[in-house]
Amino acid sequence: MEMEYATILLIMAGVFGLFMAWGIGANDVANAMATSVGSGALTIKKAIIIAAIFEFAGAFLAGGQVTRTIRKGIIDAEMLSGSPDLLVYGMLASLLAAGTWLLIASHKGWPVSTTHSIVGAIVGFAMVGIGMDAVKWSKVGSIAASWVVSPVISGAIAFGLFMSVQKLVLGTDKPFENAKKYVPGYIFLVGFIISLVTMLKGLKHVGLDISSSQAVMLSVVSGIIVMCIGTYFIRRIQIDPMADQGSHFANVERVFAVLMVFTACAMAFAHGSNDVANAIGPVAAVVSIVTSGGEITQRSNLPVWVLLLGAVGIVLGLAMLGRKVIATVGKNITELTPSRGFCCELAAATTVVIASATGIPISTTHTLVGAVLGVGIARGIGALDLTVVRNIFLSWIITLPVGGFLSVIFFFILKGIFS
Repeated sequence: MEMEYATILLIMAGVFGLFMAWGIGANDVANAMATSVGSGALTIKKAIIIAAIFEFAGAFLAGGQVTRTIRKGIIDAEMLSGSPDLLVYGMLASLLAAGTWLLIASHKGWPVSTTHSIVGAIVGFAMVGIGMDAVKWSKVGSIAASWVVSPVISGAIAFGLFMSVQKLVLGTDKPFENAKKYVPGYIFLVGFIISLVTMLKGLKHVGLDISSSQAVMLSVVSGIIVMCIGTYFIRRIQIDPMADQGSHFANVERVFAVLMVFTACAMAFAHGSNDVANAIGPVAAVVSIVTSGGEITQRSNLPVWVLLLGAVGIVLGLAMLGRKVIATVGKNITELTPSRGFCCELAAATTVVIASATGIPISTTHTLVGAVLGVGIARGIGALDLTVVRNIFLSWIITLPVGGFLSVIFFFILKGIFS
């Protein structure tokens, strides 16, 4: 391992990692906030503040003290033990490639998967840098399968939830009274599910060993606490006779808007704890190889500055470029109201729980877009803007190959500069 470049490589890892985290903020976090903004429950400014606080907390508190060096175990690190420098260039190239693609996609307003961007990039460099055998194709296959699986599951859940809201609240004679009666139940579900996501996905990094049954018990308790807080706010909402003149459900949606603020905070925390690894995993790999003098390990301890870098990058990306993707998911696919937006977020979060319990690798983006589609379909196919849907699907399909292609180019450039 060329130690003369150690400092330069570490600085590059930091800069590229920040760039990738910035891309996650601009693209993926925008997804997590889109339904709240699109439905009018939050202004874009409030959404950015909420996201900044909760994404940062999620990324920093539950983002993982020990991260797997090679994301998702896609490549066989053993094959690189003789040439650690190649792995360093590959990880740097992957960060730069994924970050570049996220920048392009965010600028266009396409919600793409940050997970798939980095996976595509790592597969790309592994194929040319090490060889086809180095890629664990079964892993890549299961990730590709998740393109179909995750939107379908979350779409179905969102469809069911929206139908329940229709039946219990919107389709009744007294929607406002029924909203006040049933929304606390939905708030309990939100508290329960998000708490489960956090315990099953986030906290296992921190070293808190919680069994599944303990996680469920604790989640029930936090669901009840969140429900009590929500009920307090909902009780204070008085019917506004003026509001219902424009829309029959304006007062009902005010009750759901309270719920959306809860789901927005929760989604941001869950997202921060889960997806910050896409930016800091490769950085941690580079740091561990360079500082250990070329030793490659499957897991590497995560310096606090790397975690901080990821958390800060995410917040900056959202604030600077997040609004375009927010507009696509929150407004352009189908028209969202707080009750519809809530169904989307809860469905997406539930899908994340199912996925972490079964070990299917999924993308938060795909689950959320699937959920928005589910709610749109529940209102009739005419409620969807099919052109927007088509563009989103196309951007998903090209994410892996584009990530791989860019990564190969950057890999050869870096290899040329340093060796």
